[in-house]
Amino acid sequence: METDALVNGILSFVIPGLGQAIEGYKTRGLILFIIAIIIGALSIYFHLDKTIQYLISALYGLLAGYDAYRLY
Repeated sequence: METDALVNGILSFVIPGLGQAIEGYKTRGLILFIIAIIIGALSIYFHLDKTIQYLISALYGLLAGYDAYRLY
């Protein structure tokens, strides 16, 4: 069972919301995915440095991954 939670966390780190959707929380997963798209679009719009974009994306991925891991 711990392996499934870890897989959900990793999937949600790579694609925010995927681990939640697999676990049955489809609305929550969709919201996390849409937020990830908005964060990406805003970072491009405001011409943020690539390092800052990667850092923000990684932190948001960790948050989504932890949430998916916790939900299992």
